[in-house]
Amino acid sequence: MGGTPELDFSRLRTVPVGDRDNKVDAGQLAEPPPAAGEPSFRTFYDSLPDILAASDLRALARAIAEAALERVVSLESSNDSVNATATALRPAPESGAVLCMMGGHVVKTGLSPVLIDLARRGVITAFASNGSTAIHDYELARWGGTSEDVEAGLADGSFGMAEETGRGINEAIQDGNEDGLGLGEALGRALAERDDLAAPEHSLLLAARRLGIPFTVHAAIGAEITHQHPATDGAAIGESSFRDFRRLAAHLEGLEGGVAVNIGSAVMMPEVFLKALTVCRNVNGGAPRAFVAADLDMIRHYRPRVNVVERPTRTGGGRGYQIIGHHEVMVPLLAWAVVEELGRG
Repeated sequence: MGGTPELDFSRLRTVPVGDRDNKVDAGQLAEPPPAAGEPSFRTFYDSLPDILAASDLRALARAIAEAALERVVSLESSNDSVNATATALRPAPESGAVLCMMGGHVVKTGLSPVLIDLARRGVITAFASNGSTAIHDYELARWGGTSEDVEAGLADGSFGMAEETGRGINEAIQDGNEDGLGLGEALGRALAERDDLAAPEHSLLLAARRLGIPFTVHAAIGAEITHQHPATDGAAIGESSFRDFRRLAAHLEGLEGGVAVNIGSAVMMPEVFLKALTVCRNVNGGAPRAFVAADLDMIRHYRPRVNVVERPTRTGGGRGYQIIGHHEVMVPLLAWAVVEELGRG
């Protein structure tokens, strides 16, 4: 019969299923929860499928744990005193550094205690953030709360105009800059000098100070609410933040065999990391190269993918992971996984 031609399916060639390479096999599947009783995180962790993001999560947790275990870290006895004498900043490790970069939502979604714990265990060797992270951390430490209603305050121009926040942060930056401190270090010192803090135990700035590890803050003038305050000193912000940029670049000298994780910063930290890594490689013969880089965020962004996960790891034996999910779920899951991997040695 005439009409539109149709392909003769009897001509198709099939292959034995046993000759086909499968991406999924039965040994990779998830396991259901155990019976009621005493289920553990290990049981849950081991039950995850060894597929896609779950496999990447395991690989990232293992890389972080291995970097920490390879380092010789002298841990101080725990001291939660607000005014504990600050230790001198630890020198950057020669290798196996674990850098935690973050945006403001990491603090706003309640994750500070999880990251502080990893730092206390000697896992995280440095924090680096944009300005909003430091502001939320500062407010949470001083008053036990942060994150205002932006739209409500924008209507009458009151958004971001909190007197105590703006003055306290700006004066801390100015005082610290006069003493040659980085921006993050200046804020940590200012908090440590107060005796009226509402939630000091939840401050990343204070924890970094007590543990003697860097917390660098990378400011963009005009991007933060504290830049709206009459006490703002652009020169002090710029100089102290540039000092933090140099400190971050120096810390990256220990990234060989280590891990750089970006959590929730779509623009600032990926751009800063790329430039700091360039500077570091420029003066260190192209090192570091063999490290793991990861981005954790709620959606995929261009800069974290390209500037953190892909470009820095494509040569020299590096690996990159991009794990998508809500911070308040994925970061605790990663932290628990790291502790589990530490226990396995």
